[in-house]
Amino acid sequence: MSGEIGAGVVVLLGVAAVDGPRDADWLARKLAGLRVFGDALQQMNRDLREVGGAALVVPQFTLYGDTRRGRRPDFTRAARPELAEPLFERFCQALAAAGVEVQRGVFRAHMAIELVNDGPVTLLVESPAAAEGA
Repeated sequence: MSGEIGAGVVVLLGVAAVDGPRDADWLARKLAGLRVFGDALQQMNRDLREVGGAALVVPQFTLYGDTRRGRRPDFTRAARPELAEPLFERFCQALAAAGVEVQRGVFRAHMAIELVNDGPVTLLVESPAAAEGA
């Protein structure tokens, strides 16, 4: 087993070919401050740090698989491993520097992931560069 957390978020991190170090830093700051946890009134007003949550970050290049044409996904929007792996590491380090406990999946490995989704929130958060390149 490579990573395990209790309460917190599971981050399936896809790195786009257009992403760079600034995007990894931006995403880490965004995730650390994202108010997705309920307060006393069950309003989404608390972030990961406020609830003492952790992040399990799983590298997932297949998120950039384009299935609009044909029957086989096209992964040209995904970053090559030599770009993606350092950005994956940078994202994890920046998230930890922002005060969030980080556990990691294994880059370029087949992983079995167990997840208990306790709540109604699943979000797609893209860097500005990746969103523009969509």
